This record gives sequence, C-alpha cells and structure tokens, in this order.
Amino acid sequence: MKTIGLIGGMSWESSAEYYRLLNELVRERLGGLHSARCILHSVDFAEIERLQVSGEWEQAGEVLAEAGRGLAAAGADLLLICTNTMHKVAGQVQDAVPVPLLHLGDATADAVRAAGLKTVGLLGTAFTMEQDFYRDRLAGHGLTVLVPEAEGRAEVHRIIYEELCLGIVEDASREVYQRVVDQLVADGAEGVILGCTEIELLIGQEHSPVPVFPTIRLHAEAAVTAALAH
Repeated sequence: MKTIGLIGGMSWESSAEYYRLLNELVRERLGGLHSARCILHSVDFAEIERLQVSGEWEQAGEVLAEAGRGLAAAGADLLLICTNTMHKVAGQVQDAVPVPLLHLGDATADAVRAAGLKTVGLLGTAFTMEQDFYRDRLAGHGLTVLVPEAEGRAEVHRIIYEELCLGIVEDASREVYQRVVDQLVADGAEGVILGCTEIELLIGQEHSPVPVFPTIRLHAEAAVTAALAH
C-alpha cells in the first residue's frame, strides 16, 4: 500500500472527513483491521484565508508547496490537497514535489462522465465558482459548468466561511443551498458538484433532485485506488 500525503486544515472539519473516508475505504477494500497509510500536514487556515482574500495566491501556494515537500520527505507516495479552492495553486504544489498530486477536479470530472452527464452545476467558494482555474479544469474533460447567479454565489460563499468552516450546520442554510440547487437544475444542470469540501457537511443526495457529486468522497476514492494499485 502506498502512503497518501494530505495537505489539510482548510478547514480541519473537512480534513477530518478525508481521514475517516480514506480509512473506511481501505477497510472496505482489504477487510479486517486494514487502514490507510497516510500522513497529514494541517495548515493554519486563518493564514490561508487571509492570503485568499488579499489575492496573494503565490504566497499561499508556497505555504502548500512547503507542506507538500515535507510530506514527500516523510515518505508520502502521492499527495492530495484537501480543499477545492486551493487547487488554484495545484500546479505550484506539483512543481515543488517529486511525487504525483491527484487533482480533485480530475477525480470529480471522471465521476460526472462515468454517470453519463455533461452539464453540471458547481457550488463552492466564490473563488471556485467565479474564477476559471476549476471550471476550466472541468471543461477540459468535456463538461459544461453552470454556477449560481450573483446573489446565490454570495450566500453559498458566506455560509461556507461563516458557518461550515466553523463547524456550524444550520437547517436554514441547508434550505438556502437547496433553493440554489433547484435553480441550477432549472437552468439545465443534470447534476451538481459539491465543489467545496465543507458543503458535504450540510447537504447530500437526499437534498437534490439530480445526482450530486461529493468531492471529498470522490477524491478519497481516487486516492485509495491509486494507493492500492500494483
């Protein structure tokens, strides 16, 4: 079994989900007392969030690149960035390490295509929904990507940073997300990507009339498949 390196802490709530899923998936595939070989570097999210807001992406990328170098030196055979938004600096991290970085967008796009869908709604932080680094990655797999209108984007983003990243899960916020999902479906979305790892703490398949694609689980499944490949 290869060792999975996790660049986490963005936020730690979703990183905890990564850890749980990686171990559950390995146990499901190997049975018995098996668990995942993994190493976690958990950053201080307050530092990363400050750099995001101020647009200092290169500096934020260096923080993650340094974490990646440390994980590779500690024996990680492959890396995951445990957040969608920070895949904006995925290239910078990959260039800094001698081991493969499994891109979350690729794992997600593979799942959407395997489901036979081509047009998907994307929920995430404002950075993920409004900038092209993530949407273009999905489009490169032949997908058409829809995002909520401005008011919906603002609410989705606010709930992530002001509630979910702090471990707050509110029924009223779930209803907001469901309304946003319903509008994406009305606009033509055949499925919805939960493109922020915290969103899975709030909504799931039972809250959507179309298939949802939970990015933590998809990323973890891809990582376990890679770790157990001969």
